[in-house]
Amino acid sequence: MSVRSEHAAQLFMEGYNCSQAVVGAFADCIPIEFDLLMKMSSSMGGGMGRLREVCGAVSGMFLVAGFLKGYSDPKAREEKTEHYRLIQALAQEFKNQNGSIICRELLGGQAGENTHIPAERTQGYYQKRPCKDLVSDAVCVLERVLNL
Repeated sequence: MSVRSEHAAQLFMEGYNCSQAVVGAFADCIPIEFDLLMKMSSSMGGGMGRLREVCGAVSGMFLVAGFLKGYSDPKAREEKTEHYRLIQALAQEFKNQNGSIICRELLGGQAGENTHIPAERTQGYYQKRPCKDLVSDAVCVLERVLNL
């Protein structure tokens, strides 16, 4: 476990969603105010707004990759190609470690009651969800793939 992966786990345990926890662990590398980073990544929690689609930790990993290695010129075809290659490599590495990048699959059938209302963060919540470990894994994958 790295310092950043421990920080991501801590952020998750403080109540930030999976995406926010991953992005927040890299706040020192991104020249944007922490509060704004949290707002920008807030929609990705719960597998994109609790839809249980792409895991928030994975989405957070992609957001950080965009901040650090993304492109801005819409006509930069080579840069876009390389960035998408990076995103796919990150997704595959996370999937290799965890079996999926889909929230509902990672939760193992504990996808929730199909509501937009977030679950209360109780001790039981933390015991039955792998999210703390998933945010740590996402940070480690990002550090390894980007050689950070």
